[in-house]
Amino acid sequence: MQLAGKRIIVTGGARGIGAAIVAAYIAEGAHVISLDVDTSQEPVMSEGGGWAKSRICDISDSASVNEAFDLATGQLGGLDVLVNAAGIAPNATADEITLDEWEQVFAVNTRGTFLTNRAAYERMRQGGGRIINFASAAGVGGQPGKAHYAASKGAVLAWTRTVAREWGPHGITVNAIAPAIWTPMYDATRASMSETQLKQHDAFMASLIPLGGQLGDATQDLAPVLVFLAGEGSRFVTGQTLMIDGGMLMLS
Repeated sequence: MQLAGKRIIVTGGARGIGAAIVAAYIAEGAHVISLDVDTSQEPVMSEGGGWAKSRICDISDSASVNEAFDLATGQLGGLDVLVNAAGIAPNATADEITLDEWEQVFAVNTRGTFLTNRAAYERMRQGGGRIINFASAAGVGGQPGKAHYAASKGAVLAWTRTVAREWGPHGITVNAIAPAIWTPMYDATRASMSETQLKQHDAFMASLIPLGGQLGDATQDLAPVLVFLAGEGSRFVTGQTLMIDGGMLMLS
């Protein structure tokens, strides 16, 4: 097992991508605390020694983050890895975004990254660790209809590169992933489309993504990369943005 005994916090672990990551870590023997505003997730156990339990946390709130990290690291006995997967991605064109909508997206996606990363740093700076932030293909290439989301994820990329430099001397790696993965949120978006719109959308995605012509699978395409980034094989990888997008964005 690649992550046997590793002490890991995953934000946004109750469903979708986060839940797939939690399951992959359990399978590799890790001890995981899932932090989420969703209270429905039950503790998960596995036969191989890995386990996961859940706690409530609003990553946009400093007091909630500090309390959750204190409880989680107390239960884990420390912290080796943080995966910050929690985020929101509402739809609105740039001219329609209200100030409240802008601030809400930045509160969760950007302030949440700041608060959780800082909380992890305080618990890792003596012994090192791994921090994995969720950016997005939208944060690299933009995304019409989600300008506030794209901007918030662009900020996550800049933050990640900066703290990778600052925290590297403490043995902490900080990387970001920019996934293009099929999620429950994407299912909801597809459900809102008419039959004609859906056909046009699928044709566009097929032209955009060389590998498979559609968004990737969280379990098969994303989770193994997160296992790598949490493990010893990534000890010399930091400040990077890994594009897990089937070739949708190729940067020279």
